[in-house]
Amino acid sequence: MKTDIPVQNDCSQSVVGVKQLAVRRHNALKTSEPDWVAEEVPVALSYNGIAHVVMMATPKELEEFAIGFSLAEGIIESPQEIYGIDVRNGCNGIEVEIELATRRFVGLKERRRAMAGRTGCGVCGVEQLGEVLRPLKPLPFTQRFDLSLLDGVLPQLNKVQIVGQLTGCTHAAGWVSPEGQMLGGCEDVGRHVALDKLLGVRAKQGWQQGAVLVSSRASYEMVQKAAMCGVEILFAVSATTSLAVKVAEECNLTLVGFSKPGRATVYTCPERIIVS
Repeated sequence: MKTDIPVQNDCSQSVVGVKQLAVRRHNALKTSEPDWVAEEVPVALSYNGIAHVVMMATPKELEEFAIGFSLAEGIIESPQEIYGIDVRNGCNGIEVEIELATRRFVGLKERRRAMAGRTGCGVCGVEQLGEVLRPLKPLPFTQRFDLSLLDGVLPQLNKVQIVGQLTGCTHAAGWVSPEGQMLGGCEDVGRHVALDKLLGVRAKQGWQQGAVLVSSRASYEMVQKAAMCGVEILFAVSATTSLAVKVAEECNLTLVGFSKPGRATVYTCPERIIVS
């Protein structure tokens, strides 16, 4: 994660995931000047040499993305089941080669499906309706979070959006400690990918106590990804959906939407939320 990179107009070349373009601003001055846009490139994930999925993503934190995606999809149960990750530039995008443990690769081949991902779409390429909602194990009740800490956490989410500060074009996902500290965060043009990246960082760091905060809405696949990785509490800055609530109820995940200063809407499992 590159959350320590200074964001200034004269040093933006150091930020991974942005490009400078010449634009024409239609304002009072009507001037031509440089501007920054977020990069969005195809990222192909393959396991043991077999192509699995192509996602559109911001080209940063791709090892973490590979780990988080593999966990959230149930391809692995722990990062130790990945023996190596090789990220390299291809002709039309970036290729991420993942070396899986034999047992996990055999399991992947048994349920392998063709997928093609896009920004903002979590089910592209799924061939059968039964593949949309995966069975989820009920989560334990080991975490609690004091809602009074939320106001102090929200500004911290903006700090992990280095590309977003320059371009206004990324989503973010952060891991929040029970004490209300943002331990780390990731950003991407796609909200699902931002969450995958964070889940990968969390697995590498071994963070267990705390909650996820995302800058986007919480649709069912965001809930599903979090639950697959054992996350018990998910805060979303924006709204949620009826299916997200249903999935959260079924797996005992605490889902909180409209997480704004001075307000929040708890949809499921309110017993994990402390209101002081």
